[in-house]
This record gives sequence, C-alpha cells and structure tokens, in this order.
Amino acid sequence: MVDKIAWLHLHGGRLLSTRSRGKDRYYLPGGKREAGETDTQALVREIKEELTVDLDPASLAHVGTWDAPAHGHPEGVLVRMTCYRARYAGHLRPAAEIEELAWLTYRDRPRVSAVDQLIFDSLRERGLLAE
Repeated sequence: MVDKIAWLHLHGGRLLSTRSRGKDRYYLPGGKREAGETDTQALVREIKEELTVDLDPASLAHVGTWDAPAHGHPEGVLVRMTCYRARYAGHLRPAAEIEELAWLTYRDRPRVSAVDQLIFDSLRERGLLAE
C-alpha cells in the first residue's frame, strides 16, 4: 500500500492538479509522509515544496480517503489517498519535480490516475466539480 496525502483545491468548479516531469498523468498535489510526520505536517511540507504556497494548518478539513490501483506500480499495488481542503497564502507555482499546474474538470477524468478518478467521481456527485 502506497500511503499518500493530497490537497484538494477547487476554484470555480475546477480542481488544481499537477504533472511531474516525465509523467503522463496528472496527480493531486501532495505526497508521502516522512517518518514521524502527521497528516498536517506532511501536507504543509509537500505543498510548500511542490507549489511554493503555505497552507493554513488550522484550516485543514478532511474530505475523504480513497483506495485504488497505484499508477505506474506493479499490479496489485494499491494507493491510499487521504485528502484535505485548506486555505493557503502565496502564489501557486510549480516547483521541485512539478512541471505543470492544471485546473481540471470532470471531462479531464481520463487524464488522471485511478485513485484521482475516484476522487473526481466523488467531487462531481457532491456538485463540486464542473462537467
């Protein structure tokens, strides 16, 4: 099981997504915890590294947790994605391994990983993600 934390940032019915250098899929911004990190610590660190903005830890709100086959891993490997919403300060810019930022709608579902597709479905069902 690959255990990841992700930030769900919606604006105008579109969801912020990222594409890393050399990757063919978009992924929600976030990443893996380092030893001893809480979800909050890991997410704040990852978003600062990847997008150059500061999440407001006090505003973190759990949205959901989803499991699916891990994209780019051997068959049978699953990813568990725990997602949070949060306010931020600063200007969104790609950094570290992130090559591109994109604002995606439900039409972009085929362009994201399997676990992100489940999240897209859930957000659309809740009326949060535009068609």
